[in-house]
Amino acid sequence: MAKDKIRAVIVDDEKKSILTLEKLLEKYCPQVEISGTAMNVDQAVKLIDDLEPELLFLDITMPDGDGFDVIQRVDHRSFEVIFITASNQYAIEAFEFSALHYLLKPINYKELIAAVERFEKLRKGGMLHEQVDVLRQSLNNKHEKIILPTAEGLNIIELDRIIRCEADGNYTHFFLKDKKRMIVSKTLNNFDKFLSGLHFFRVHNKHLINMKYIRRYVRGKAGIVIMEDGSQVDVSESRKKDFLKKLKEYASEISNM
Repeated sequence: MAKDKIRAVIVDDEKKSILTLEKLLEKYCPQVEISGTAMNVDQAVKLIDDLEPELLFLDITMPDGDGFDVIQRVDHRSFEVIFITASNQYAIEAFEFSALHYLLKPINYKELIAAVERFEKLRKGGMLHEQVDVLRQSLNNKHEKIILPTAEGLNIIELDRIIRCEADGNYTHFFLKDKKRMIVSKTLNNFDKFLSGLHFFRVHNKHLINMKYIRRYVRGKAGIVIMEDGSQVDVSESRKKDFLKKLKEYASEISNM
């Protein structure tokens, strides 16, 4: 049985990139039907409102604005977005914060297949503008919120609400300030990559803590950190030296505020 066709639009300011993506979709994702293409914000807004696609492949950089402008200006809102972005770690971290789908240029066909399959499984809708706001903030180096996908859906969480994160195999448990707890189907390594440096520190293979909520450190062979919510977190011997250095730096930073 043939897969249902997915009506899609490609928005990219480079004709070569559009043609490459069209060929990849035709070969590897035949269920995606390209209804039209656009090369700037104005064209994109008109095209999306006229064609009402289900899926949008959207480059962030445009000659007359950016991909965010497209999303803010369209009247048609019932679509999902797969962003197309240049390959750099900073952009990847921003997308992780917003839980939005993205593909890196040059596009890998396996990643394209996976992105389309995710769209087919989820087709969630309903939070696109909130996700885009978090993405925009992250790209502007204002890491104030993160979007966590759980079994119940997407959750917008302020970083200041997170007390600590704990590894559980392929899952991560988030412990929040209001005593709420969330389970996210991503490893702690995933969050360590972009939360470390934002007043978070990996004190143990299983534990990533928010320095802001440390109540006290109990010395020992490796030591224990007691958090504001009363939880006790082990510090690994291999991370003790770096942690104490980070704790000293953080204390100095707070005292100078």
